[in-house]
Amino acid sequence: MAIHWTHDSAINETAMLDFSQHLLLVFVDTLPETMPFQTALAHKLKRSRQSLADMAEKPVSLELANGALLSAVQINTALSVFEQLTLLRQAVKPLLAERPHRLAIAIVSDSADHDHSSQIARHAAYVALVNAQPLPVLKREPKANTQSGEHKTGELVDIRVFGVQALPWVAEVEAAVAGNTLCRTLTLTPPNQQTPQLYRARLQALAASQHWQYTEWDYPQLVAMGAGAFVAVAQGSAPQDAAIVKLSYRHAQAQKTIALVGKGICFDTGGHNLKSAKYMQGMHQDMNGSAVAVGVLQAISAQQLAVNVDCWLAIAQNHIGPNAYKQNDVVTALNGMSIEIVHTDAEGRMVLADTLTLASREQPDVMLDYATLTGSMQTALGSRMSGIVANRAELVMQMVAAGVESGERVVAFPYASDYDSELDSEIADIKQCTMESDADHIIAARFLGKFIEQDTAWCHVDLSAYAHKDGLGAVASEVNGFGVALTLRWLEGLLAQSAQA
Repeated sequence: MAIHWTHDSAINETAMLDFSQHLLLVFVDTLPETMPFQTALAHKLKRSRQSLADMAEKPVSLELANGALLSAVQINTALSVFEQLTLLRQAVKPLLAERPHRLAIAIVSDSADHDHSSQIARHAAYVALVNAQPLPVLKREPKANTQSGEHKTGELVDIRVFGVQALPWVAEVEAAVAGNTLCRTLTLTPPNQQTPQLYRARLQALAASQHWQYTEWDYPQLVAMGAGAFVAVAQGSAPQDAAIVKLSYRHAQAQKTIALVGKGICFDTGGHNLKSAKYMQGMHQDMNGSAVAVGVLQAISAQQLAVNVDCWLAIAQNHIGPNAYKQNDVVTALNGMSIEIVHTDAEGRMVLADTLTLASREQPDVMLDYATLTGSMQTALGSRMSGIVANRAELVMQMVAAGVESGERVVAFPYASDYDSELDSEIADIKQCTMESDADHIIAARFLGKFIEQDTAWCHVDLSAYAHKDGLGAVASEVNGFGVALTLRWLEGLLAQSAQA
């Protein structure tokens, strides 16, 4: 991603049209009496029996006399960030459908509050850029028919923002887009091209290019270590190429160390409790939690943020076979706790259990884990929001606030000890789960918490919103990279708080 950014404090129709044939016009709060492209807008609205006020609910797009495409929208700063991003996504959609090389964004505001205008400009730039990024498509490409020197089809390379004094947020926007795009790309990669072995090789190459330290514990090492929870899931696959991978980023001025833990099940059949075809479809995306963690690490590294990060990825597949684990097995986890297996399709909490133990033993200041973990979270929230469970009240409040401010909304569920009785086992220290689905998202979090050592501050993110059919918030694709922007916003607050201490 190589974008050339420029800005112009004035908004001039001729300058905009000279720059691009694709124009995004954003009115902040009020509509001015005199506005750019006023006559063309008035004609379009009259023809469609609309008024200017309708732009606050739905963007308006029209073709100008010279053939340029204009999309206009009104953004009220009193709206939630999620609502603002949604309107901007709708507004930019017809422009990006034509795969422009250049995009002009005009921020029209009568307010003297330049912060509002700058924030809206940042949102608009992020929405435009994140939705312009290519995602994995394995169709045959048509024969090239471009002249020398032309950009590739659909490559957005030049953005000019009119109506603002400066672009102080460019590095943050580019980093967030890169992280989100990496997350979506990893998640969308077909399972035959992203087995645990291939995924590990891809991560190793990425670590080399980003100057991260790469460490892994492969299957034989995990067996020798006594990581029985992870091994139980991994043992059913051939080849036995599962591993726990650790990617480490360090900064000389860091005052905090955070751990990001991701569920990386590259394909989930359900094991002996085999999924039906309907529910097995898309199960190569069960590694999305690991993709979120890697996407966040990518964005942190791109900005060279002053924080140390260890990214722990539980990479495996959940297959059926003669060696696969089964109901009523009892296995012993890395922390010595014995686990009674109740359902083989509750494999995510098994691989995360040992990974959380490893991560917490290094005593990070805060630990976040990401996982497409439970169907009951999606039952509770649908696919528009994700759920969190944390063992610190202040961390709950921070994450909920970050969800509001990033437009990636989360709902907090209780981390209440009385749910532990559901996991009582007559033969082992703990049950893996129950046979019922009631409150499984809370019960799963209580299970995971048993494997965290050193009393580490921890938040579990159950990614019920990782995919939403019509796009979600800023992102138009079904798989939307939920969690990257959320975490970056939370981290921004953590670093600000640390700097003041």
